[in-house]
Amino acid sequence: QVQLVESGGGLVQAGGSLRLSCAASGSIFRIDSMGWYRQAPGKQREVVAKTNGGSTNYADSVKGRFTISRDNTKNTVYLQMNSLKPEDTAVYYCNAVLASNSRSNWYNYWGQGTQVTVSS
Repeated sequence: QVQLVESGGGLVQAGGSLRLSCAASGSIFRIDSMGWYRQAPGKQREVVAKTNGGSTNYADSVKGRFTISRDNTKNTVYLQMNSLKPEDTAVYYCNAVLASNSRSNWYNYWGQGTQVTVSS
């Protein structure tokens, strides 16, 4: 089994910062990509940032404010969020595409979500 455990969400004022962490554990052979998604009330889940090998991609709405990083030795991905805005308020979900063993297919895994609330 594979688990993704997130931490770091909370309440912050506009202009503030938060750092999210997500650690993958369990039966992991290789991780392809890791990333962060978010879902605001009444809206669809959207990608925030992803990292795959040496490449990173960001949603236009967070470019220049958010930074994704990954520690492969710990199977952990981080999201540093600066200059937060009320519209960043959402549940943030960690995502990983990984294989459990050398003969396994790649599967998509999700964390349980962590609430980020930005007050104006």
